[in-house]
Amino acid sequence: MLDLADDRPVLGVDTEVVVDGELLGKPTDAADAEAMLERLSGRTHEVISGLCLVTPAWEEVHHDVTEVTFRALTARDLAHYVGSREWEGRAGGYAIQGLGAGLVERIEGDYLNVVGLPAALLVRLLAQRFAGIYGFG
Repeated sequence: MLDLADDRPVLGVDTEVVVDGELLGKPTDAADAEAMLERLSGRTHEVISGLCLVTPAWEEVHHDVTEVTFRALTARDLAHYVGSREWEGRAGGYAIQGLGAGLVERIEGDYLNVVGLPAALLVRLLAQRFAGIYGFG
């Protein structure tokens, strides 16, 4: 059971990958991971993280979006990445902070959002709610 008896904020975040308006989620197996990566190959998709910061007195619910473009992936690229098993438990079937960085051509937005924590959004919210403690005054 979550105890919110003090004023310390509790943070919850979840991240999804969206392409053509469809949530990709986390792959169920290697074939599913390969299919997701093939779908992302040579294309731009969105990484959307929902963030909730809550105390007994208030709650902030927001999201951040980062656009990620994959380079065109070869069958060899796919086999190597899927074989690494890094896709396991990863939205969209990749981890940009690991071997998945090699799949990416460019990003627009917060890199850490793609990793799974929209850090720029979080710092901004903490600076607003706790001026003088977080941020620059």
